[in-house]
Amino acid sequence: MWNKRYARAGYLFGTEPTQFLTRQRAHLTPGVRALAVADGEGRNSVFMASMGMRVTAMDASGVALEKARSLAAAHQVSVDYHEADVFSWDWAQEAYDLVAGIFIQFMGPQQRDQVFEAMKHTLKPGGTVLLHGYTPRQLEFGTGGPGQRENLYTKEILSQAFSDFEILNLKEYEMEIEEGRGHSGQSALIDLVARKPV
Repeated sequence: MWNKRYARAGYLFGTEPTQFLTRQRAHLTPGVRALAVADGEGRNSVFMASMGMRVTAMDASGVALEKARSLAAAHQVSVDYHEADVFSWDWAQEAYDLVAGIFIQFMGPQQRDQVFEAMKHTLKPGGTVLLHGYTPRQLEFGTGGPGQRENLYTKEILSQAFSDFEILNLKEYEMEIEEGRGHSGQSALIDLVARKPV
């Protein structure tokens, strides 16, 4: 499915990073190890690499990864790309200083909980998790994201999932975004920034 979606010419979600990620510059520390989860065509991993981070990115779509590699080359940055899905990825213990999951809402609650636990497992103590996605209100806008309500985030879902972390920011809001054909128009969004205890 994802290879088919990404096969069209151009970048489905554009080549610029999410506005959420650009607002997190204070956490994008040069030299630290970062993991971009289900990174798609590379717009977010390339931005993190341009900030001087040592970035690993994975995605299940080989088509998307070819575009990601081209984008990284165009920006003259290095990203370690891997073709793998979130369920087969080797979530090595305490391997990364930062883990970013941006618009990864393609799974239901049970699988989502497993992936959240894996993200926490692979973070080093003191590391930061960045999550960005849609709230259920997005179903009214229809400007991107999954059509399944159970895949969407609420503050309650994220605060419970990361109750063992220090939550630095957790916010629901609405704004217009223009991110290629895939995300375009008024959107119901949610951000989480949380730190793993030392």
